[in-house]
Amino acid sequence: MTSAILTDLALAHLLADAARAEILPHFRQPGLLAQNKETAGFDPVTVADRTAERAMRDLLTLHRPQDGIWGEEFGRQNGTSGREWVLDPIDGTRGFISGTPTWGVLIALSDQNGPTLGLIDQPYTRERFVGAPDVAELVGPFGTMPMATRSTRTLDQAILFTTYPEVGTPAERAAFEAVAARTKLARYGMDCYAYALLAAGQIDLVIEAGLNAYDIQAPIAVIQAAGGVVTDWRGNPAHLGGRVVAAANSEIHAAALDLLRTTAEG
Repeated sequence: MTSAILTDLALAHLLADAARAEILPHFRQPGLLAQNKETAGFDPVTVADRTAERAMRDLLTLHRPQDGIWGEEFGRQNGTSGREWVLDPIDGTRGFISGTPTWGVLIALSDQNGPTLGLIDQPYTRERFVGAPDVAELVGPFGTMPMATRSTRTLDQAILFTTYPEVGTPAERAAFEAVAARTKLARYGMDCYAYALLAAGQIDLVIEAGLNAYDIQAPIAVIQAAGGVVTDWRGNPAHLGGRVVAAANSEIHAAALDLLRTTAEG
């Protein structure tokens, strides 16, 4: 298959396939080593993270040499097209080294306005959540199914996810807890799988802080394609990371945003 006939979406699937092939041989294997990228705290990286990103970069060099690349492990490579592929080879490496299936491969294609295409791929469960113009689908072991976000309109009926109970700074945690106290259910430790479940119509909200661009660009594309809303805590674009609120619809987004703004900003 040549680059001339390989669509952006087909290429994104090819990247995800390549990442799967590199990652799965290491998952839940004894002796898997993780290096810490932080001097204070714990931010692990494994050989699977690095080989998966290299495999995706190699395919992009072959098929889209004019596009930029922004990956978690090997940084940013400028292009000439005004487009950029944003890669997180394993979002949730802490979960990966713990054997949970909440991690995933994140792939987005973005321009100056943010992501236009995204995949959240969970190699172990073989679930791939896809968002692109006129495409919102889950490709999995039981076939391909359309995705749409939930219609929950009030916080007292909402299911809320985040990755860490502490969320971020004390002020950010207080803001999260103000929303969580109003919801029906709050759950933790889901990494990027939380965003996938929101797009698939299983939950209503994901609230996080301290994200990088490569953590959120693919989820933005997937959730928006399925009918959801993703912004920062002030209602502005979130594709560069930071504080993020993802919601199933505009009503539940507005309710969460109001609490986040008033609590976090005093």
